[in-house]
Amino acid sequence: MRIGDLAAKTGVSTRALRYYEEQGLLPAARTGGGQRAYPEAAVERVGLIQGLFAAGLSSRSLSVLLPCVDAQEATDEAITLLRTERDRIDRQIRELVATRDRLDEVIVECTTATPGTCGHLVYPAHATAG
Repeated sequence: MRIGDLAAKTGVSTRALRYYEEQGLLPAARTGGGQRAYPEAAVERVGLIQGLFAAGLSSRSLSVLLPCVDAQEATDEAITLLRTERDRIDRQIRELVATRDRLDEVIVECTTATPGTCGHLVYPAHATAG
């Protein structure tokens, strides 16, 4: 299939698909006229790439992981990378939970207080030109 067809099937721009190819993440054959040609399996590959990017992995990380996917064998480097990424995501989750908890506190404070007692509802007075 051509790059436009792959883009339509995956919802990913042709520019992104070209980037994936440049990074070695998405191999493409070339036709006699030099156009990219992708097998049907490229649809699933693009979905995997998108999912890994959405999880916060970099293209450098993907270049380590995807050969393991292709070979169906994990290297020590890939396992270490996956554990590092999992730890990073765990840290982000903890930070997000703490932020959500603080927002819950602010919501309670602001829904049970008056503008005079809730520091979150009081804004500094604007100076007026005189």
